[in-house]
Amino acid sequence: MNEYDYIIVGAGTAGCVLANRLTADGKHKVLLIEAGGKDDYFWINIPVGYLYTIGNPRTDWCYQIQPDPGLNGRTIGYARGKVLGGCSSINAMVYMRGQRSDYDHWAQLGNRGWAWDDVLPVFRKSEDYQHGADEFHGEGGPLRVEERRVNWEILEAWREAAEECGIPRIDEFNRGDNFGNAYFQMNQRRGVRWSATKAFLRPAMSRPNLEVITEATVQQLDLENRRARGLTFRTRQGERLQVRARREVILSAGSVGSTQLLQLSGIGPGELLRDRGVAVAHDLPGVGENLQDHLQIRMVYKVHDTITLNRRANSLIGKAAMGLEYALFKTGPLTMPPSQLGAFAMSDDTQTTPNMEWHVQPLSLDKFGEPLHPFDAITPSVCNLRPTSRGHIRIVSNRPDDHPAITLNYLSTDADRQVALSGIRYTRRIMAANALARFRPEEFMPGPDCRSEQALLKAAGDLGTTIFHPVGTCKMGNDPMSVVDDRLRVQGIDGLRVIDASIMPSITSGNTNAPTVMIAEKGAEFVLADSAA
Repeated sequence: MNEYDYIIVGAGTAGCVLANRLTADGKHKVLLIEAGGKDDYFWINIPVGYLYTIGNPRTDWCYQIQPDPGLNGRTIGYARGKVLGGCSSINAMVYMRGQRSDYDHWAQLGNRGWAWDDVLPVFRKSEDYQHGADEFHGEGGPLRVEERRVNWEILEAWREAAEECGIPRIDEFNRGDNFGNAYFQMNQRRGVRWSATKAFLRPAMSRPNLEVITEATVQQLDLENRRARGLTFRTRQGERLQVRARREVILSAGSVGSTQLLQLSGIGPGELLRDRGVAVAHDLPGVGENLQDHLQIRMVYKVHDTITLNRRANSLIGKAAMGLEYALFKTGPLTMPPSQLGAFAMSDDTQTTPNMEWHVQPLSLDKFGEPLHPFDAITPSVCNLRPTSRGHIRIVSNRPDDHPAITLNYLSTDADRQVALSGIRYTRRIMAANALARFRPEEFMPGPDCRSEQALLKAAGDLGTTIFHPVGTCKMGNDPMSVVDDRLRVQGIDGLRVIDASIMPSITSGNTNAPTVMIAEKGAEFVLADSAA
């Protein structure tokens, strides 16, 4: 039985960071286990390749959520990365930290060392910012952050329209208060996706004290006297192997994977585990609860007298031109993430910081994986940044290969429904502003006849979809439903931590990949400090 100092489960964003930081001094032997495969698929490197990686079983676990009453009974795909780099290999590449108030709230809940002033230096440590270091940004770190490499006339006009409607133009987000509109900054290097694999894992893979195993499914944690001693995993060939951890086992498999493995190992709500045929090792009721996500409402407008990606992508000449531009210069539409332009605002006067975010796209389609519409269009998607709805993730059996049941309960509170209404109405105000008038926008989805509150709420359920930001299922805290403490140690189990987005007690106000890097950086600091104690 092989022994390691640390065993990390999951080579997604957090796992890549941990593998790098825990092996850097050469003192510790580390095993990184990933259930997915290598990140060698052609479309991973090309930014627009998310269109071919999300929903592709080669690169995506292709989860489905449970039918959701808030979505009018619909079920939707729930993408999670199935390769080295995890979601950073298939995501939107948006570098967004959230806001000061998010982290100050974590600290107010009793989580020491997690306020904005505590985490900002950690964000800066990771970062290699295109414009160099300053008060808010770092330079020389592994994680490259760059500006967009393509421009669209319709997006510039949308910025002006948003400003007309009270959302000012700002230079950038990520300074603690995101109120305003700006172009997103992205994890790219000269037009190529800069995933956690490239940033953190590849530089560490040449180290003799790191071993990486892919296509290996962890079956369960091996516990002795409420201590994690190691784990059992199954190889692609079906061989079952055990490995031991001299110091700690670290779960970094994300809000879905880490939750599932804890429950399969007997750590979680006792009644659920018994019902699923799992022996209860530690009754920890918060495991799998507190699931939060950002629901976006994707409104679509036809536009005229301008060119959007729809026209270029639906033309053979346009496709050829885009491909040639990318091949020669690494610029143009193939460098695009799903959204280039963002905006943050308050839904009503009771909000003290922005609680709505727009992702604005110079394209339109019914849903990811389907063709672009045959007309020029823009999609201003608006989401509630601080949802009050809560869902859960629960295993359906004691078999590791069975996907767990993911229940979001979108729009299940009156507060969330009111923000959805505000978001739709605010979007309509922006689209009716003078700056966009020359493009004669026509509301295509949900349509101009959708006016009553009842009709708008139905439209929110019909158009609403995830932005793939699940967090909170192993939340940090000291209340009865917390799963880890503020050093990310699992409550009641020695030698076991969870270090990924699932530890967020409340979701950050924006895209969640950059906060996950920060969480892993802090988690690595905790692990190394405790090993030296």
